[in-house]
Amino acid sequence: MSTYRQPGLVLTDHRFTVPLDHDRPGGETIELYGREVVASDRAHRPDLPWLLYLEGGPGFGARRFTGPQAWLGRAVQEFRVLLLDQRGTGHSTPANRQTLPLRGTPAEQAAYLAHFRADSIVRDCELLRRRLTGGAPWTVLGQSFGGFCATNYLSTAPEGLATVLITGGLPSLHACADEVYRAAYPRIRRKNEAHYARYPDDVERVRRIAAHLHEHEVPLPGGGTLTPEAFQSLGILLGGGSGSHQLHLLLEEAFVPTPAGPALSDAFLESVRTHLSFAGHPLYAVLHEVIYAQGPSRGHGPTDWAAERVRAEFPEFDAAKALTGGGPVLLTGESIHPWHFTTDPALRPLRETAGHLAARADWAPLYDPARLAVNAVPVAAAVYHDDMYVDTTHSLETARAIRGLRTWVTDEFEHDGVRAGGPRVLDRLLALVRDEL
Repeated sequence: MSTYRQPGLVLTDHRFTVPLDHDRPGGETIELYGREVVASDRAHRPDLPWLLYLEGGPGFGARRFTGPQAWLGRAVQEFRVLLLDQRGTGHSTPANRQTLPLRGTPAEQAAYLAHFRADSIVRDCELLRRRLTGGAPWTVLGQSFGGFCATNYLSTAPEGLATVLITGGLPSLHACADEVYRAAYPRIRRKNEAHYARYPDDVERVRRIAAHLHEHEVPLPGGGTLTPEAFQSLGILLGGGSGSHQLHLLLEEAFVPTPAGPALSDAFLESVRTHLSFAGHPLYAVLHEVIYAQGPSRGHGPTDWAAERVRAEFPEFDAAKALTGGGPVLLTGESIHPWHFTTDPALRPLRETAGHLAARADWAPLYDPARLAVNAVPVAAAVYHDDMYVDTTHSLETARAIRGLRTWVTDEFEHDGVRAGGPRVLDRLLALVRDEL
């Protein structure tokens, strides 16, 4: 354990050994990393309650703060915070194109990664809680996929929870991956329409770039390929508070003149690469659809590349048809497709592994509606109106199914509200669970 300081904070690095498979506690182990954060003027207080932060994803390590930024500054006013790198992410035992071949064949890699969903993450958290808090329950703050994990926590180990705060992450208790994406594409279309209404010149900019990509093979720095479909996936930016503005700034300087005619600029392509690369978070792509899978007992079959199949039901997202018909080219959002595993060098070696996960059907259920119906843990959730990443209707259905859960439905923020307006968001949720509002 090492301890160090940042302005206003004392930070301590923790490393934990946990079973890969919690049903085989004597078997293979992996390592988890967590960063404890406490306010400098409270570091001497062992009585501070703990708050566990679960990052969105899947596949992202906990956010790296420098000082008491965003929601963290509010949290350390009364909590000792653990920023956990969930299994496979950040400083925890990594799972990526470089390390997964150590597991063997793609089928063996997929079997290994089957232990990296919310149910395993929550069992990790329970082991860590008992080691850190002396057995006392803790508060959990779950952002996006972290909220999915928190909902699993309420279903499986509520005795470990003092309070649960969820931001943009109330999942459907029942919907399969197909239903999730069938609800998603209309929301993504609305985000496109709002962006083009704000920046009408971007309609032609996007059409011009898409047409260029249909006519030219365009490599990205680092070995990726910018296909029309890959370019469309920049629409993921539209789910964040400043994302529409970021997208506009990216698009407005896409082309430069060259001796061979207009070409996409190096600066544009480098910016695109940083937005589209999965090198830093490959599990986001590999596990993205199976976070919705709950197996035959819930009526779910294999995810089978749900986003790709369901997209065919929404022909307005076909760039080639849009270019032929003269309409706007619609960008896509938080969806993973087979072509991601050919255009991105960080994912190419994992294509077969992802295929095995997409074909798997024997997933365990993630949520227990009966147990949630009698929940006794104070819970509050920020539900962002027309959230591009998590369906508002699904979230509100789940809110009604969890006894005692209080919601704050707002269109003040997009999906990243806890980062964009962190102190206010955390203040509001804490007031809700404490019946101060």
